[in-house]
Amino acid sequence: MRLVLFMPLLALAFAAPAVGQSSQPSNEKVRLGAEIYARNCSPCHGPRMQDPEGAFDLRTFPTDQRERFVESIVRGKNQMPPWGDLIKPDELDALWVYVTTGERE
Repeated sequence: MRLVLFMPLLALAFAAPAVGQSSQPSNEKVRLGAEIYARNCSPCHGPRMQDPEGAFDLRTFPTDQRERFVESIVRGKNQMPPWGDLIKPDELDALWVYVTTGERE
């Protein structure tokens, strides 16, 4: 009986982040993402993701759809131009962290 209960717990332990890896984003990454957002995204999506002027409200972006987020930025979507040549992968990662954690209410 104890083995039956132990196996699901063991599976969860292996699914958890490795020791030393935090599931919480670093403040530095959020700060960098906020800077990138302010420079490139805020003209359309609003300052601090507030009051988007007709653009998608990024505060409602599903946090489980990172690939969709990346594709939209890299290739553009609807009225948004592609940013793939202008934003580096590490900046894109910081922008994702900011959008999914930085200004959520």
